[in-house]
Amino acid sequence: MQRQLYAEAAGEFEHALAIDPNLKLARYQYAICLFAIGRNDNAKTEFERLRTETGPAREIGYYLGRLALLSGDATTAVKELKSIVDDSQIQDAPYYLGLAYLSAGDQKAGVKWLETAAQKTPRDYHVHYRLARYYSSAGRTADAEREYKLYNDCRDAERDTESRMRACNSALDAHDNDRIRQDCAALYDPNDPEKLVLLGQLYGGHGAFAEAIEPLEKATQLDPGSFDAWHNLGLTYFRLQRYQDARGPLEKAVQLRPDFFDSLNLLGAALYMTGDDKAALGVLDRAHALRPDDAQINNVLRGLRQGAPK
Repeated sequence: MQRQLYAEAAGEFEHALAIDPNLKLARYQYAICLFAIGRNDNAKTEFERLRTETGPAREIGYYLGRLALLSGDATTAVKELKSIVDDSQIQDAPYYLGLAYLSAGDQKAGVKWLETAAQKTPRDYHVHYRLARYYSSAGRTADAEREYKLYNDCRDAERDTESRMRACNSALDAHDNDRIRQDCAALYDPNDPEKLVLLGQLYGGHGAFAEAIEPLEKATQLDPGSFDAWHNLGLTYFRLQRYQDARGPLEKAVQLRPDFFDSLNLLGAALYMTGDDKAALGVLDRAHALRPDDAQINNVLRGLRQGAPK
């Protein structure tokens, strides 16, 4: 999935689910892969099954809303997306809610949410394009020209980012140190926390954990409210077995997203490895509440409660 090989990933998740249909995380990732490769009816079936088995979840509502919009069911899309539009972790929900309202014929609400999306995600060229089209049709020529300019500027910037990401990824795949220094350095933007997180993830995905630290630390400084930056920084320190260093970033990630299992699990493990068993027990209890059937969590909790040695 990290390399966007969604068809291959879907096959692996499908195989895992054939062995154990109760792997809910695998089913969620499988549904995302189906969505990414355009098997929308199958994706909808999997997301609806997850909702039945696990109860309401914002991420499931997001995908079901987008699937409804793609199928032409604007009413359902509005209902699903409206319930999550204030979630700061799903930043493009206002954009899709705006499209849903426009599709339903409510132009006033649609433009309101597109304008909200432009404020929340100013680098998203899709938003500027849709606003430009609306302003043009409404005779608001100056507004349309402004949005078309923003659209072109953002699209050019994204093309450049995509090209640099491919070059850095290729260099890391080839283990070519000279190319890594050149191509990955070209992706480094000291003023763009999103690009820095992407660079950190690229390094981490290729096992270059030490190299991932600096861009991720810089990203947390530029955008202290970025969950992705804090989580990936904590994960990277953990992979380097620098458990004490991992603790702070993971605590911040958990503050930003208290119900994200992976952050809780990593934080609990880091606390355990640094000898803070009491704090680890509290954090892992919260992770256990999210996934009571996770065998690894259950084993660690059992050991903590029994005072088992590390």
